Amino acid sequence: MSARGIFITGTDTGIGKTVVACALVRALCDEGLRVAVMKPVSAGAERTPEGLRNDDALALLAASNVPAPYEVVNPYCFEPAVSPHIAAKEIGIEVDTGTIRQHYEQLRAQADWIVVEGAGGWFAPISERQTMADLAWALSLPALMVVGLKLGCLNHAQLTRLAIEERGVVFGGWVASAVDRSMARSAENLSALARVLGEPALDTLPYLQGALEPVRLKAAARRLRERGLSH
Repeated sequence: MSARGIFITGTDTGIGKTVVACALVRALCDEGLRVAVMKPVSAGAERTPEGLRNDDALALLAASNVPAPYEVVNPYCFEPAVSPHIAAKEIGIEVDTGTIRQHYEQLRAQADWIVVEGAGGWFAPISERQTMADLAWALSLPALMVVGLKLGCLNHAQLTRLAIEERGVVFGGWVASAVDRSMARSAENLSALARVLGEPALDTLPYLQGALEPVRLKAAARRLRERGLSH
């Protein structure tokens, strides 16, 4: 049976995509599945003796139970924390979705599930011509949308979902991420999101502060498996 996969996108940057991705990976691992990960493009990395390393990619690797070389998990890693297409242009390279696809297939051969995390939002550029939307399409993966619960989320969530479907990518559901603990009427906003998106959240990531026990999105993992989403 082919490995199932999901592409993690979001309504904005800084709304918890990596935490959601890692929590989903841990939950799937807890079910006895082999779970590989990818952060195909990252911007914002530190120099190490082994080369550039991005914190999000390292967090995904730590959550996964399928060992893989860093360069396979994160083939395009840029040092400055700027839009990937700018970082790539500054060093004279172009992000190639074909290369990413090759690394994806390598990981897919070793796993039951593969969780791929994008960078930024759905239309974050990865080159002069392509965005994260094109990457999800090139990998033929359904998109799981992380909705940052903050003022404006109703608009951002609807726009992102419409954009996902317009690109021809399967909408795999959404997860709510409580990024603003002072947000007024959170319950009412969750209810409104379920109404305008046509379905309730697969799971909700609570507001996290400090060094906490790694969370697991067990409900999201179960519901994604029940949906039978696959590549």
